[in-house]
Amino acid sequence: MKNTKIFPKRRCFLACRLLFAGGVLFGLAACSPSKRPDTEADVAVIKAMSSDRAAAFVRGDAAGIAKHFTENAVLMPPNSPTLTGRKAVQDYYQAIFDANATQLDSRYDEVKVDGDLAYGRGFAEVTVTPKSGGAPVRSTAKCLNILQRQPDGTWKTTHDIWNAN
Repeated sequence: MKNTKIFPKRRCFLACRLLFAGGVLFGLAACSPSKRPDTEADVAVIKAMSSDRAAAFVRGDAAGIAKHFTENAVLMPPNSPTLTGRKAVQDYYQAIFDANATQLDSRYDEVKVDGDLAYGRGFAEVTVTPKSGGAPVRSTAKCLNILQRQPDGTWKTTHDIWNAN
């Protein structure tokens, strides 16, 4: 008989602990902000950043392009060695602008966001006209950029590669 008196108390004790634990978990879930990423907004921001980079290219503004790259970004232009760092990105574009007038039509055909990383796959049509004279040179290319959300919420390019069609 002694066991039958203890068993109900134990069952009540376990039930109370389970209810308490469930209440704590429910309370934590209710208090924690459930932040679902707004990937549509991220895609719009990334496309706007890409448009700003293109506008900087047309203006011949190497610093305006480089500001959209991370400090340790990797640039992989065709027929050139891989360049690393925002300064190397700026120097690469500055050399182009020093020698050429430039035009660019570019866009992302696809942007995918996964947390704090994203990629943009796109197309570019570039025309460079030598400042020293000569015929304009036009090329089309496909490109792939990897981007990372920065602590301030902005998106910057970590890797940029393209090749001619």
